[in-house]
Amino acid sequence: MKNIVLAIVLSTLGFQNLHAQRFAFVDTDYLLNQMPDYRSAQKEIDQMSENWQKEIEQKYMEIEKMYKTYQVEKPLLTASDRKKREEQIILKERETKDFQNKIFGYEGELFKEKEKRIKPIQDKVYTAIQKVAKDNALDFIFDKSGQTSMLFTNSKFDKSDEVLDELGVVSSKEEPGTKGKTSDSELPPDLR
Repeated sequence: MKNIVLAIVLSTLGFQNLHAQRFAFVDTDYLLNQMPDYRSAQKEIDQMSENWQKEIEQKYMEIEKMYKTYQVEKPLLTASDRKKREEQIILKERETKDFQNKIFGYEGELFKEKEKRIKPIQDKVYTAIQKVAKDNALDFIFDKSGQTSMLFTNSKFDKSDEVLDELGVVSSKEEPGTKGKTSDSELPPDLR
């Protein structure tokens, strides 16, 4: 989707006018991972997800136990008792699938928790990005961590640390995008 938007923007601007546009990029994954609130919220969500997954696995183990018991006792049961037990197993399996969907399905509990805990932090980051763009009179800010392919990025256009400053967060890790990348000083002069 972002590639399509980028293509439309570039074609609308025309390649001859592109040099007149002011642009920069940020790495939202880097920004979010620098924020203690985000890391804490993500850890809580991961823990909730793990607990729910264990609960669902426990329910499926109960169903499997019910089925194995039924298989052993099946020759001794009357036709009506077999039908009752089969219906109980099917009902228990249906309830477990419904519970799983209620938790992990589209707009399930996990989705709601992410919305409640992560979205306000993301909104805060996007507000800071907009302020940095406005303060630097930028026309575009691309997200390096998204779907848009960035084959080369010059670090002088990276505004991630300015966004962190705007958020009041001190960077605790390496600069975004530097891992395994060639620095500007290692490039030939005509590519700097």
